[in-house]
Order: sequence, then structure tokens, then C-alpha cells
Amino acid sequence: MKRLRSLRALTAAFLLAFIAATALTGMLVYRATHDAVRELVDRRVATVASEVAALATRTDRAGVGRALEAMMRDRDSGDLGLLLTTANGEVLTGNIRLNRPLPEGFTTVDKGLGVKGLSGGRALVRPVGDGLILTVVAETEPFDDYADARRRIYLFGFGSIILIVVAGVATFGTIIGRRIVAMRRTVEAIVDGDMQRRVPVDGSDSAFDQQARAFNAMLDRIALLMEEVRNVSNDIAHDLRTPLARLRARLSTIARSEGDRAADIEAALEDCDQLLAMFAAILRIAEIEAGARRAGFERVDLDALAEEVVGTLSPAAEDAGHHLEEGARLAASILGDRRLLAQAAINLVENAIRHAPPGSHIRLSVRSDGADTVALVVEDDGPGIAAEDHGQVLRRFGRLDRSRASAGHGLGLPLVEAITRLHGGTMQLEDAAPGLRVVLRFPLADLHGRPRALAGSGSAARFAR
Repeated sequence: MKRLRSLRALTAAFLLAFIAATALTGMLVYRATHDAVRELVDRRVATVASEVAALATRTDRAGVGRALEAMMRDRDSGDLGLLLTTANGEVLTGNIRLNRPLPEGFTTVDKGLGVKGLSGGRALVRPVGDGLILTVVAETEPFDDYADARRRIYLFGFGSIILIVVAGVATFGTIIGRRIVAMRRTVEAIVDGDMQRRVPVDGSDSAFDQQARAFNAMLDRIALLMEEVRNVSNDIAHDLRTPLARLRARLSTIARSEGDRAADIEAALEDCDQLLAMFAAILRIAEIEAGARRAGFERVDLDALAEEVVGTLSPAAEDAGHHLEEGARLAASILGDRRLLAQAAINLVENAIRHAPPGSHIRLSVRSDGADTVALVVEDDGPGIAAEDHGQVLRRFGRLDRSRASAGHGLGLPLVEAITRLHGGTMQLEDAAPGLRVVLRFPLADLHGRPRALAGSGSAARFAR
């Protein structure tokens, strides 16, 4: 049953079942009518033979012959083939001649019997007494090649039904398929960040149109709620950032004037800086997820960007006792925001510097990841992250340190993932054995500067996690 979940599979299964049922019905109807005609003809032939046999018991051969000649002239029985012979085959009378003997009882005959004008019929051979053998032949076809004509009628009739249903199902499937495609493209566009996309409405007020309007109303409501949540988050972040900035300024003033409390005030300043950085990251993620930055996308050379990030962060890595190096290089361009992509790469490298033990090697690479994708990879040989904790670190404010004693606010990787999604890519955490490998996959830009679709995956599948 799992194979019958797609529209195409359901349509094909229905058509196969309908064609099989129609063909079987046609064959059964054809067979039933054929058998009914044969039964009626057999009954008529048997009735005539019984009348002749009854007459033979009351008269001699000459009387039986005269009775047959009268039947041949009679309107009701004149269409029958009658032949009276002796037991040794001598013909006494009749209106037909046979080119071969027939067995006793009922037999299906055709043109091969040699009876003029007979294309198909039934014959009955039976003794009627006094050593006489009666053969009665009746047609089952009112005209020549009637069986072939009847077959053509059935094939045309039931075939036209099948063609009409196939055309109707194909048309219905096309209409349904277009509606499904329109809805899927709307969903993919919304997942890509276009919250204004809606399912097309044609104004016909059909069931499909009503469904589209209901779906659009739901999207409008969801967009309104998301906007309200975004506004609340932005308001909170802005409202808290201002007093925190004032608090930091005052603490800075106090620190310069009161030396005996300078250490405590410096610690308070660091807390303020961390809070301000957290709110800046929240606002940054909200800005990225809104999709507004996509309008300014341009061609970005990932190889040059990686070289620049390595050159910028190498001194900081050396100060922390790490070895930062550039790995595989690939001349590949994508369509995107260079500043955001640089920020994503810098965040990943700084994460590795912060969490890997001294002496670790950190590598930033750009490598091919298929015909239509390129990967920006940051890996280290530190302790890594367990597979079961990947979901935790990708969640906003998600941290492996449950006590929250270590520095950081758990927004670095979610920010990187938001930037990756904005560029139509995917982010994946892998085990570098040892260490952690973070792979950002992006669609390559074509010759016209447009991003190529990620091969074999739709937007909804690409962004699910």
C-alpha cells in the first residue's frame, strides 16, 4: 500500500482496475449473448426435430418426406436447413447438402460445412425412426460475418468507455497535479523566506479555489502571528539593549574613578558586553530569517572568502595555541551576501578556536560536493560533539554546558544555520574522527549568476532538521 500514496500511482492503479473490469465485463457480456443465442437456436432446432420424429411414428417414409417439403415451404421454418437420409447416408429429401457427415447430437457449424449462405450456426443430427436420420441446421448469425461485426461493436463500445474514462482521469489528474504543484511551490517559497507567497486563486469559487483561499487565510494568520512575535522579540531586544548600554557606560565611568572596585566593575562590564552581544545576535538572526538581505545577493567567490578568513583569524588562532590552515581549494562561486557568508565562516572558526584544546589543528576548506553544489567546510581535531547533542547545539540558546558556567550564549551555530538557509543551503555537523566537521552546502551559481537548485531535494527537505 505504500506504493499507492502518490497521485500518479493512485491514478495508474485506478485506470488499471477500471480497464480490467471493463474488459472483463465486455467479454462476459459477449459470451452471455453468444450463449443465449445458441441456446435459443438449439431449442428451435430440437423442437422441429421432435415434431418430425413424432410424425415418423405415425406415417411412412413418404409421409415424412412430404412433411419436410411442407416445412421447407412454410414461412416459419423455411429458413431452416433440413436433410432426411437413411442410416447408410442415402439422401431422401432436403434443402441442404453436406460435404461431410456430422456426429449425432448438437454440433456448431460454419462455412466449412458447405451449406450455401451459412456462415455460422448449429446442427442437430438424430434418428427419427424407421431407419431415418434427420439433420436440422439453423443459423446463429442473421447475416454473414455477424460475429466479427458484433466483436467490433463490443470493442468500439467498451473501448470508447475506456478512452473517455482515461481522458477524464488524465484531465482530472492534471488539474489536481497543478493544484498540488502550486501549493508545494508556495510552501517551498515560504520555507525559503518569502512569507508573502500565496496559493494562486482563479476566482471560480470551486472546491479547489475554496481550499486555496482557506490555505491562504491560514498563511495570513501565521504570518501575522510571526510578525507579532518578531516585533515583540525586537522590542524586547531594543528595550533591553538601551538600558544595558547606559549601565555599561556608567560602570565604565565608575571604574575609572574608583580603583578599589575596579575588578568588580570590570566583571560587570563583561557581563554587560555578553548581554549586548546576545541581543545583537538575536536581532541579527531575526534580520536574516526575514529574508530582506536576499535582494542584495551577488556572485561571491568562496575560495577567496576562505583565504581572507584564514588570513584574518590566523593570529588569534596562534595566540590560542592552535594551527589554522587552509585546506582544499576550489574556484567556486555562489550567489549570496559576502558579509554574511564571511560572518558564518568566522563564527565556525572562532567556535573551533574557543572549544578545541591548545595544539589543535583547524582547517577551512572549499570543496566540490556534486555537480550543482559546493561545500564550505570547517573541521578540527578537538573533542568534537556527540551525535546525540547535534540538535541541542543547533537550537537557539542551546549549550552543552547545562550549568551555563562557560562563556557564550548558544547563538553562534544557529546564526550560521540561519545564514546558510538564507542562501538556499544546508548545514550539517559530522564526526571528523577525532573532532568536529561542520559542512555548509550551497548551490553553485550558473553562468548568469543564478543559484542552481540543490540536486535531488526540494526546499522543504533541504531545510528540515
